[in-house]
Amino acid sequence: MVDASVVASKLRDLGDRIARVGAHLPSDASALAANRDALDLVSFNLMLAVQVCLDIASHLIADESWPPAGSLGEAFQRLGEQGVISSATAAALRRAAGLRNVVAHGYAAADPDRLYAAASEGLIDLQRFASEVSAWVRGRT
Repeated sequence: MVDASVVASKLRDLGDRIARVGAHLPSDASALAANRDALDLVSFNLMLAVQVCLDIASHLIADESWPPAGSLGEAFQRLGEQGVISSATAAALRRAAGLRNVVAHGYAAADPDRLYAAASEGLIDLQRFASEVSAWVRGRT
């Protein structure tokens, strides 16, 4: 049984991370590349936002006794298979898990253009994830 209070707490954290990305995002990718502090803040908060989504996915998978995911991206696929999130959201969050890995593990320098795209366009995917998970949890209580 899913602990709705745990999910609600994680969703609040996700909302905070999304807001922090938006607050530090300059007007374009070149401005992001030129401002190391903004680049660090955007990168870090994007990484943490995706990590919160992964934490939620892991929590739901474990609490529902669904087959464990073999990778971070597969966790979102599992939520899609179980009807928690849409297939479009699952695909978007699988891509976000890849970006999270780049930032978290420092696989070369994170590309400011890719980070800007994720921060300016990908936040919608994170918000959709939050909305879909929230609706699914409400439907279970």
